[in-house]
Amino acid sequence: MKFKGRDIISIKDLAREEIDYILETTRAMEPVAKSGSDILRGKMLATLFFEPSTRTRLSFESAMHKLGGSAIGFAEAEVASVKKGENLADTVRVVEKYADIIALRHPLEGAARLAAEFAEVPIINAGSGAEEHPTQALLDLYTIWNELGKIDGLNIALVGDLRYGRTVHSLAYALSLCDVKLHLVSPESLRMRREVLDTIKDRIKVTEKRTIEEILPRLDVLYITRIQKERFPDAAEYAKVRGSYQVDLNLLEKAKEDMIILHPLPRIDEIAAEVDNTSHARYFQQVWNGIVTRMTLLALILGAIK
Repeated sequence: MKFKGRDIISIKDLAREEIDYILETTRAMEPVAKSGSDILRGKMLATLFFEPSTRTRLSFESAMHKLGGSAIGFAEAEVASVKKGENLADTVRVVEKYADIIALRHPLEGAARLAAEFAEVPIINAGSGAEEHPTQALLDLYTIWNELGKIDGLNIALVGDLRYGRTVHSLAYALSLCDVKLHLVSPESLRMRREVLDTIKDRIKVTEKRTIEEILPRLDVLYITRIQKERFPDAAEYAKVRGSYQVDLNLLEKAKEDMIILHPLPRIDEIAAEVDNTSHARYFQQVWNGIVTRMTLLALILGAIK
C-alpha cells in the first residue's frame, strides 16, 4: 500500500483494500493514541479552516500532537489573509512553506482538489462545501467495523439531510465498496444527490424512504445527520424540513438490541438526550475514533508507518 505523500481528497480515490488497511492500522494505533508517541516529531500540520469547526479541527490537531508533531493554522477565514483578498492557491503555496501536510476545510466544492493541484505537500480534505468529507467516512467505517466486527452483510440507514450533508456523501461512496444494504431516509427536498446515487446504485442494494419506522426493525446501523441550515439558499425551505426526524426512546423500542446509532455531530434535535445512555449510542465514541483514524492517516501520509 502506498500512502506516503498522498493527498486524501475524495473517498472515491481509495480502493476497498486500502480502506481495509486503514481500518486495520487504526485498530493497531489505539494503544498509541492513549500512550502517545514521537514518530512525527519535527513534523508540522497546518489546519486551514475557512469554515467553523470544533471536532474536525481539534481532532486533527490532537492527532498530530499525540504523534509528537506540531500544528498551526486558523479556524475561520476572518483571521486569514483571504480577508484581504488572497486566493486559495496563494494561501496554500504560502502555508506549505510552514508545514509538511495541510488539512483544509472550505465552503466551496472542489476547493480541496484545487488546493492539491497547487500544493507540493499532501492535502487532506477536511470538508469541501456540501461535497465530501472523506476522513469522517473513514472514522465512521472504523466505528462500524470496530463495534459490530464487520461491515459486509449489514443493513445501514443514512437519515436526514442527504442533499447538503457532505458526511453522508463520502460514507455512501465508501459503503458502495462493501456488501451492504443501504437505506436512504430523507424529506423529498433533501434526497441523496443524483451523482452519488448514480455511482452507488449499481454496486449495492439501495432503497429510498421517507420514514425511519418502516425500516428500523432490521437496521444494524442508524446514521442520522442534522439538517444543514447554513447550506440552504432559502430560510423558508429550511423551516419546512427542520425537525423532520428525531430518535428517542419510544422509537428505539422497535430497534434491534445491538443496533448502533452514529452521528457526525453537532446534533440539534435529531437525537434526544435520553438516548445518550442507551446501549445504542456510539456518536461520542466516534469522536475518539476520529482522533485515532486521523493519527493513522497522518502517520501513513508522512511516512512514519507503512
